[in-house]
Amino acid sequence: MRIKRNVDKSLELSYIVSNFAAGLEEYIWDMKNPFDKILNWYFTKNSLPYWCIFLIDCAIVMFSCALVYWIFKDLTSLVDNALPVFCTSAVFTLVSVVGFRIFHTYSGFMRYASFVDLMRVTYGNLINLGLALVADMVLQTLPIKIFAYFNTTSIFLIFILATLLMWALRVFVKTLYDVAFSNSRAMRVLIYGAMTGGVGLAKMIKNQRPRRYVVKGFITHYQKARHSQILGETVYYVEEDLAAIIKENDIEAVIVSPYRVPEFRNNQAVQDIIIGAGAKIMMAQTAKEFTSGDTELTQEDFGQMQLREVSVEELLPRDEIRVDLKSVEELLKGQRVLITGSAGSIGSEIVRQVAGFHPAALMLIDQAETPQHDIRLMMARDFPQIKCETIVTTITHQLRMDDIFHTFRPDYVFHAAAYKHVPMMEDNPSEAVINNILGTKIIADLSVKYGVKKFVMVSTDKAVNPTNVMGCSKRICEIYVQSLDQAIKEKRVASYIQSLSNEESFITPSQIGGPSVRTQFVTTRFGNVLGSNGSVIPLFREQIKNGGPVTVTDERIVRFFMLIPEACKLVLEAGTKGNGGEIFVFDMGQPVKIADLAKRMIKLSGAKNVEIKFTGLRPGEKLYEEVLNELEGTKPTFHEKIRIAEVREYDYDEVCKDIDKLVEIAKHYDAMKTVAKMKEIVPEYKSNNSIYEKLDKNEENTPPKFVKSKTIYLNK
Repeated sequence: MRIKRNVDKSLELSYIVSNFAAGLEEYIWDMKNPFDKILNWYFTKNSLPYWCIFLIDCAIVMFSCALVYWIFKDLTSLVDNALPVFCTSAVFTLVSVVGFRIFHTYSGFMRYASFVDLMRVTYGNLINLGLALVADMVLQTLPIKIFAYFNTTSIFLIFILATLLMWALRVFVKTLYDVAFSNSRAMRVLIYGAMTGGVGLAKMIKNQRPRRYVVKGFITHYQKARHSQILGETVYYVEEDLAAIIKENDIEAVIVSPYRVPEFRNNQAVQDIIIGAGAKIMMAQTAKEFTSGDTELTQEDFGQMQLREVSVEELLPRDEIRVDLKSVEELLKGQRVLITGSAGSIGSEIVRQVAGFHPAALMLIDQAETPQHDIRLMMARDFPQIKCETIVTTITHQLRMDDIFHTFRPDYVFHAAAYKHVPMMEDNPSEAVINNILGTKIIADLSVKYGVKKFVMVSTDKAVNPTNVMGCSKRICEIYVQSLDQAIKEKRVASYIQSLSNEESFITPSQIGGPSVRTQFVTTRFGNVLGSNGSVIPLFREQIKNGGPVTVTDERIVRFFMLIPEACKLVLEAGTKGNGGEIFVFDMGQPVKIADLAKRMIKLSGAKNVEIKFTGLRPGEKLYEEVLNELEGTKPTFHEKIRIAEVREYDYDEVCKDIDKLVEIAKHYDAMKTVAKMKEIVPEYKSNNSIYEKLDKNEENTPPKFVKSKTIYLNK
């Protein structure tokens, strides 16, 4: 009966210790702790010295000896044999130093105790147990009877209790620290993604100090994991009533696991449920973008994550973009690269990406002084090892451009300089012609003159079936560089190109059509980029901030969108995939209704009573954009995501004459005559909601001639 009573006491004590830590945090959180100030004072100090933790562990061993003696005997026996019990306890404590030293049980921070630290304690006490058994055998052989007798069962129980008490101490300190440094206003969150990424994210959140978020559950796509527990929190199935779950648990935000970002982005139904329930959507921003083909994120990656509220750009559905940047780097590394429009939205991103490929030198050209100065500072800060020159000038100054090309001798030219705002160019067609068309012609001609290997031009989907001056001007730019490339291939521009030559240029017979050296011209054509200067996103954001109304031109209007880095990757890949004469067109995915975009931004902002006002189409604006006109057919290639189209081909000599005449007209600033000439060059240009519509009424168009040329579609 005595043995049974002792065992019952041991089991009861073990149960109490194991459950003590579990209920501690909840208890402390619910009660109004009168010692908050003391706890905060203590934990803001440096950690306890390691010798303090060592002495505490030693004291636990001695206490365990006394406790076990009481369990197997009684309190009276313990008092009567206090000295022998103390001496034996001191011996067991002394031998325990060996295990503590081997596994460094005292070297960690108890406030940051983890499973690893608890296992160290376990391993150390296993060593101590063996040494204590040996020491007990030695003590029994000594003639001096000043040591208390502990049988083998008692010694085992001593170190089991010591291990549990050391565990409890570390968990207790860690829990106190968590409570002392937890913010009572910490945001209650769910994590979207319950597997490796979600668990790693939850651990990172729990280790944050001060605590900004409290994980209250996970959302999973695996039905078998429904209502299971991870890290003590419930796992919810994605098809459950998430809105009710969010409201019942007072969830303030849903954090998306980095492994689930593409899936979440394309699940607008779940997004709407979360936003409709009043919760925010947050994402974990890693040092590198995680894709499905990458290896698992490490604990270090999770530690470097920054949690932030998402912007509407990140929630637009789109397919994963894969670009062969390695081949781009091999092409541009050690080369001299000239970028026009370097201070613009697209141009500045091209600068950043090209700079990452370690070019020999960069020449950056833009006419906007302040943004160009910002680029200058960015290059000095982020890429100090790259030789870079920033120039403020316009690409229409031919003599200045010639001097730059002559001095710099670029290997590659990325031409992003252009006027792009549709309403502005409707009011200023002559400026669109001079800057966009003449500027492009000057840069293209100088690229040939000075032996540039490849000229890559940034175009727009507004160049397809243009309804405005800006789109038509970019279409004429496309026509010129394509016809120039074709004429060079056919050796039909010798006289004109040679007229550009001088004794210091690189004009050679091989360059004007020979097999070895020539300039290749390729074009990239894509839709709207999110976050660019003048795009709808910043405009809507500012309007919402001011309380509305949010202005949308037409409730039916739709647009294709892509992120600026994605657009620039396409531009750079054009430099490697193109052989000259192609137009690269990116598959923009599904079009987005601007009215729906505005509604979503209002919901994401949390603003109330912000109305949407429809103002009517602006001059030259379309309801939808296109990447091909109705007469451009396509055919498959070696890759399922690349299409080749049969597009119109223009005669280079005729194009030169038309552009020269157009520029001459534009210099007189007669808007009607300028636009009329543009319509003559591009017959499919039909003005929409514009004063130039009257030019279309009596116009008789000659059916265009079509021949086989190439337009390459990426990710189509």
